[in-house]
Amino acid sequence: MQWYKDTLEIQTHGKGLYPFTDLIEGRIHTWGITEGMCFLFIPHTSASLVASESYDPTARIDLESFMERLVPESQPWHRHTLEGADDSPSHMRAMLTNTSLSIPIDNGHLSLGTWQGVYLFEHRARGHHRRVYLRCLSIQ
Repeated sequence: MQWYKDTLEIQTHGKGLYPFTDLIEGRIHTWGITEGMCFLFIPHTSASLVASESYDPTARIDLESFMERLVPESQPWHRHTLEGADDSPSHMRAMLTNTSLSIPIDNGHLSLGTWQGVYLFEHRARGHHRRVYLRCLSIQ
């Protein structure tokens, strides 16, 4: 078994889903992993990781709209607003989604479903420089 690790850097430009499956697949290819596990972790409290529909762009729009409706900004009961109206809601959105994902690697690729992709879900209104820790275990 071999352990590989890297940190992926993703620049966001505000709220939304940012696909980065290709970055992960690229590292897997570079490392020559054919069988194993991929582990992802995001060390931020206002962004998250999502495995979701990646074929039809309207699915992404629907997911973003759903999150806006589920956790709206500028609610009178929000107390944590030090960094703006999106401060408290961004943490709530991150809590409702994932901070980590585990995905099998088979035949040199992530074993995602036919239409699945991996996304960073930015929950803040302004852009951020986000890090995603990538760890892969190869069982070659």
